[in-house]
Amino acid sequence: MLRSLFPRFHKKFLCLPLLGPIVDGFDDWLAANNYATGSRKHIIRVLPRVDADLRHRRVRDVADLTHALLYAYWRNLIKAFPTQAGSVRSLERYLVETNVIATHGSETVPRFVSVVLSNEYANHLRTVRGFADSTIGHHRYTARCFLDHLKAKKVLFASIQPSDVETYVNQAGKRLSRASLQHEIAALRGFLRFLATEGKTRPGLDRQIDTPRLYRLEQLPRALPWDMVTALLRSINTKSALGLRDYAMFLLIATYGLRASEVVGLSVDDVLWRQGILRIHQRKTSSPLELPLTNEVMAAMVQHLKRTPPPAPYRRVFLRMRAPLGILKPTAVTEAFQAMVRKSGMAISYQGPHCLRHAYALHLLKKGTPLKTIGDILGHRTAESTSMYLRLATEDLREVALAVPGKPNSRREGN
Repeated sequence: MLRSLFPRFHKKFLCLPLLGPIVDGFDDWLAANNYATGSRKHIIRVLPRVDADLRHRRVRDVADLTHALLYAYWRNLIKAFPTQAGSVRSLERYLVETNVIATHGSETVPRFVSVVLSNEYANHLRTVRGFADSTIGHHRYTARCFLDHLKAKKVLFASIQPSDVETYVNQAGKRLSRASLQHEIAALRGFLRFLATEGKTRPGLDRQIDTPRLYRLEQLPRALPWDMVTALLRSINTKSALGLRDYAMFLLIATYGLRASEVVGLSVDDVLWRQGILRIHQRKTSSPLELPLTNEVMAAMVQHLKRTPPPAPYRRVFLRMRAPLGILKPTAVTEAFQAMVRKSGMAISYQGPHCLRHAYALHLLKKGTPLKTIGDILGHRTAESTSMYLRLATEDLREVALAVPGKPNSRREGN
C-alpha cells in the first residue's frame, strides 16, 4: 500500500531507522480505518520527523515505546507543530491494536501518578462500590483533573489544605453550571475519602467543601415544540452518508425518546426485523426494554445500513464517519445535534439532543397517553420521574385549576 501511495519515494520511509519496519503496516492500518488518501500522505510524511525526535529521546526500538513517552512527545509537538501532532496519536493507536505497546488497562502502563491513582480509584468504585461504567468514567475524570491541579500547584498529598480544594472548585465553577458543579463536587468528595482511606491524605477534607444549592423542580424540562422537532428532522440532508446516519439517530430519539447512550449502544442484533421489535439496553438503569419498530424508523435504519454497513468486527448500527473507524460516544451525538441545529438555521438554544426526549414525552402527554405508559416507554423506574412532564402540560393544568374566590361583599355580610 505504501508503494501505491508514494510510488517514487516509498523507500525513503521504509529506510527510517526506528519506524521503517512498521511504516508499510501502519499505512495499511490507516487505509483499513477509512483515512482519506490525503490524510494518509500527511501522516506518513510526518514520520521522518517523529522518527528523528524519538531517537533523540533515546528510543532504540519500537518495542521500547510507551504511552508515557508518546504522550510527552505529543504534548511538546502540539505546541510547535499542531498540524503534525495528530500523526503521533494515530501511530499510538496502531501500536496498541497491533500489540506492540500495552493498552492503558495493563500493568505496564507508564507510571504517571495521576493516571495510576485515578485508575486505582476507578477499580475501587467498580469492585467495592459497584458503580456503573458511566459513573466511574466521570469520577475518574474528576480525580485526574484534581490530581493535575495539585501537580500544577506543586502540592503534595500529605499537605493538601481546604484552600487547595476550594481553588479547584472555584476553577471548575467557571466552566460548569450549578447542577454540573454539584456532580463534580460529589465526585471530588468521594475521591478525597478514598485518598484518606488509603492513608495518602488527612481525613475530613471532603466535609469542608461548599456545594451550590439546587432546588427540586426549580427548572422546567427542556422540551422543543413538536412542530419544531419535525422541522428539524426535515432539515437534515439525507443525500449523504453522514446525513442518513444522523437522520436515523435523531429519528430514533424523537420516536422513542431514547437517550444518547442508548442510541450509540444499539447493535444490529438488537433489531428484530421480522418481529418488528427494537431491543434497547438502558445504560442508566441497566434494564432491557423492548419497543415496537415503526415503519418510518425501519426505513431510515435500512437506508443508513445499506449506505454504510458496519464492517467486521463491528456490530453497532452507528459508527464514526471520520477516521479512525470506531464506535460512537454519547458526546458525538451531542456534537451531531449542534451541527444539525447550525445547518437548519433554527433558533434553538438547547445544546444537546435530550430536548428531543423531553419533547417526545410532552407530545405523548398532550395526546392523552397515560403517565404509566409514558414512563414505561422512557424507561423510568418510578412514576415520580415521569410526573415532572406534567408541569409542561399547561393547557391541561388550566382545566383542573380551581376558581379564585373573590372578595366577600361586606355590605351583604352585614345585612
